[in-house]
Amino acid sequence: MTRSQDLQIHLNRMSADLESINKHLEELRKRLLRIVLVIGVITMVLLTCHAVPVEIAGITLYYPTLEPQNNIAAQITNHMKENLVPEGVQLIQTAPGQAFFAQMYVSALVGMVVGMPVIIRELVGFIKPALKENEINVSRNISLPALGLFIAGCIFSYNFVIPFILEFLYKYGESAGLVTFLNVMEFVTFVLQFLLAFGFSFQLPLVMYAISMSEMVGNDFWRKNIRYAIVIIIIFGAVITPDGTGVTMMLVAGPMIGLYVVGILFIERKQRKKLNT
Repeated sequence: MTRSQDLQIHLNRMSADLESINKHLEELRKRLLRIVLVIGVITMVLLTCHAVPVEIAGITLYYPTLEPQNNIAAQITNHMKENLVPEGVQLIQTAPGQAFFAQMYVSALVGMVVGMPVIIRELVGFIKPALKENEINVSRNISLPALGLFIAGCIFSYNFVIPFILEFLYKYGESAGLVTFLNVMEFVTFVLQFLLAFGFSFQLPLVMYAISMSEMVGNDFWRKNIRYAIVIIIIFGAVITPDGTGVTMMLVAGPMIGLYVVGILFIERKQRKKLNT
């Protein structure tokens, strides 16, 4: 075979590789576009509509009406203020447009949560061609639990962690006789930070399960490395918490360590069942 023929074969291979990469990028672009469109539509609905309650057979339901200045995002922000801001703390805006941008952040987060089934479906669909048959089955099995755990993490954070952290931190100002003002952008950013952190951290057992069922690690990997996992989780808790007291850090790290242990027990139970069948 001549040198020119070798060069031609090499160029053909490069051309095929580039074509394959372009196909993957195009597929990724289409799937990301669908995700963005879904989140964008939900976000626009939340920014332009107002939720009106109506009682049907003793059950309170809501229907949307067009009302951009008193939108659903504003209703959610007001609910957050009433349930999360400590007593005696004033929620304020210090510049024009801060309340609007806060509502945009809230709308985007709710859009991500509501659109999570579409996000999971599109991401699993993109990586599906590269998965083995057992990995495809794993990805199908964890899609719905992933959504449930994300919502559970947000609910846990909203009802237990965030109120405690805000109350704990602002008690110092109260004990010093200070009047505390909280900027609406800082408040919303703080809340969304914790909601997303807990939503994603609650995926830990599923990540462990997916890795184990895909046979990427050994059966005893998670139990053998529990000490390193605890250190990493504590560092993660320290990074995302705003103070250096260690109390709020443990409020994040504690549930994650518990989830890690739950993941170990669940994986070992599945493996025992697999061996017995």
